[in-house]
Amino acid sequence: MSKKMLVTGSGGLIGSEVVEYFCKLGLEVYGIDNNMRADFFGEKGDTRWNQKRLLETYKNFRHIEVDIRDREAVLSQMKTLKPDFIVHTAAQPSHDLAASRPFDDFDTNAVGTLNLLEAARRSCPETPFVHMSTNKVYGDAPNELDLVELPTRWDYKDPEYRDGIKEDFRIDQSKHSLFGASKVAADIMVQEYGRYFQMPTCCLRGGCLTGPNHSGVELHGFLSYLIRCNLEKRKYRIFGYKGKQVRDNIHSYDVTRFISEFIGAPRTGEVYNIGGGRMNSISILEAFKLIESISGIPMIHEYVEENRQGDHICYISDLSKMRSHYPKWDITKDLNTTFMEIYDAWQRRGGN
Repeated sequence: MSKKMLVTGSGGLIGSEVVEYFCKLGLEVYGIDNNMRADFFGEKGDTRWNQKRLLETYKNFRHIEVDIRDREAVLSQMKTLKPDFIVHTAAQPSHDLAASRPFDDFDTNAVGTLNLLEAARRSCPETPFVHMSTNKVYGDAPNELDLVELPTRWDYKDPEYRDGIKEDFRIDQSKHSLFGASKVAADIMVQEYGRYFQMPTCCLRGGCLTGPNHSGVELHGFLSYLIRCNLEKRKYRIFGYKGKQVRDNIHSYDVTRFISEFIGAPRTGEVYNIGGGRMNSISILEAFKLIESISGIPMIHEYVEENRQGDHICYISDLSKMRSHYPKWDITKDLNTTFMEIYDAWQRRGGN
């Protein structure tokens, strides 16, 4: 009898990548999704196309139309399924949007996560539980680090941070955005269920997670949206920091490969910073140049002086803990490959 996996947010970027990866391995994969991304971001954020694609492609995939805020429905589904693995990727992902919809943000990110954890504790406490957290749990504290301004990017001045931010970086006494605060609550709760109840849980504090199946919009999905703007000759707005703000980008496939490593040898209440590392770091200005070299289309952009609240000036994930705990894992997709895949995907989708 094949193993069962439950994936929340199965129509989204990471969720759909996880569904595909484990369906190909022969697992029974159950996806919980109610297309809240369309509610949060409008038609451009809709993920039904992705859900439809998965259902048409994989006979071992089942869709469950459930809102993770619905406690009774979550408890009931977990009791019925008793999955062997749980991957929780569902979230309200935008710190701009959280300020205008704080109840929806907190209820989705914090309460939804609690609903899933408690449902797992009651029905399948031995099941590995992987939670997609975010580097926004560190708030804007990384901006307090000494930075050096280079021609196209900001970078860390202190050699200690050459490889990026480690997991012991502080998460309080800084500005997070309401989104960051709701994700802190979820992150700590996932750790607590691991430590307090000895459940095999982990938080993956993602940098910029990206890939061809992202429904990128201005408020969320940096690379996907930037590449779409280039392809459609649309104006891209840079918010502050001279366009030199740096992100480390990791392909959704490499995130999924790490999830596979963790559930194969789970630990209790762990935390990992997951991103592209220095090798896959890029600024907005550098991203413009790279996509222009691929598409041949000049980037149209405008500069807005005011940066987004709680935004990082330079963020690179230190991957050393991940590599030491799971030495078989490493980055397999470089920036050029990732850009090409996203570009090709937007061309195939025709902007939808």
